[in-house]
Amino acid sequence: MKTLDTLIQDIYSSLEGLSTGEALNISEEELDLTLSRMKESILAWSKPREVDNSFRLRMSNIGRPLRQLWYESQSSSDPHVVSGSTQIKFLYGHILEEIVLMLVRMAGHKVTSEQKEIDVDGIKGHMDCKINGEVVDVKTASKFSFNKFKDGSLVNNDPFGYLAQLSGYETAEETNAGGFLVINKESGELCLFRPDDLEKPNVKEKIAKVKAAIAVDTPPDRCYAPIPEGKKGNMKLPSGCAYCPYKFECYSDANDGEGLRAFKYSNGPVYFTEVAVEPRVEEILL
Repeated sequence: MKTLDTLIQDIYSSLEGLSTGEALNISEEELDLTLSRMKESILAWSKPREVDNSFRLRMSNIGRPLRQLWYESQSSSDPHVVSGSTQIKFLYGHILEEIVLMLVRMAGHKVTSEQKEIDVDGIKGHMDCKINGEVVDVKTASKFSFNKFKDGSLVNNDPFGYLAQLSGYETAEETNAGGFLVINKESGELCLFRPDDLEKPNVKEKIAKVKAAIAVDTPPDRCYAPIPEGKKGNMKLPSGCAYCPYKFECYSDANDGEGLRAFKYSNGPVYFTEVAVEPRVEEILL
């Protein structure tokens, strides 16, 4: 049986014949399987999820920052409205993941356990699949996110808890040599990031820590510290906080109790925790 060590090169090699006039050998069985999976993905995407404001720990969120999880567990607000453009991004992400798995199978590698439910200490999750017997999480990524997998820097910058998620699946399956199969949705480049055991958290310890953190009445320490904006004393949220839906509650004491202030920069809003000198751009009224 083939191994993950040659996965990317095997996929690329299987496609190179197209450049020399050789047709790909795609069986009717493979076409039917891929198209049926795409159909399932589109149908699932097209239906709204049941509205449930109750908080649940899941393998997909167990690795997120503790303070963010604490706020989420305390929140009773309505679900966040997802923009139309983001919904489109979700759709082609699901479809692209099915194409990646088709390429894996075409290259002679074995895909099993797709969407298998697992449970570790009461925390449930659904793995993407196993490839050649190892847990593999398939992801589509922008160039910036793709590079975090390609160069391994995800280990030091994992705000979505991908490593804990992988560790959870592997713990349930009693395997330890899996990883992330990632496609750069801009270039089509593939990479396989297989973190070492020491780079993956002990998921049982992680689960116990998270359960303890969200059971108390006060939030854990902030996930990230504010960073300077320019050299005039202004401080802003780092990227790990800027996209958090709980940033306003978390930083309600910013700017001497006024809360966060947002300013409209060319590359998007910037959230200030301290304004020593007024930025020379439009302020966004929150």
